[in-house]
Amino acid sequence: MFFGYDMEKFLLLLVVAALLIGPERLPRYAESLARFTKRSREWLAGARTRVKEEMGDDFDEVEWRKLDPRQYDPRRIIRDALLDDAPVPIVQAAAIGAAATKTATTPLAPAFDPEAAAAGVPFDDEAT
Repeated sequence: MFFGYDMEKFLLLLVVAALLIGPERLPRYAESLARFTKRSREWLAGARTRVKEEMGDDFDEVEWRKLDPRQYDPRRIIRDALLDDAPVPIVQAAAIGAAATKTATTPLAPAFDPEAAAAGVPFDDEAT
């Protein structure tokens, strides 16, 4: 809610602050907080007005939701980029399965498999 505090912690913080400040000084501090809040709102309103004057009539037409950086989820960007790429040629699953079973029977020295090469499965002797 406020700076990562939930309502119970915030109320407890207010009670501790009221006890530390004391009943004599509490009205003055509350009044100064109200003045600060009012001044900051006026400053923000003035800044918004100045920006509208400098940007002109096009300022209201800007779609601010599109410029929000929170909408850019890296996972969605990567997924969209991968979907936009050209289709990748599909390797037949049967050829991969046959090559996997042959290499599984000889775990130390897999040999060149002409059936897998004919099916389009790449063979890299340095990787094995």
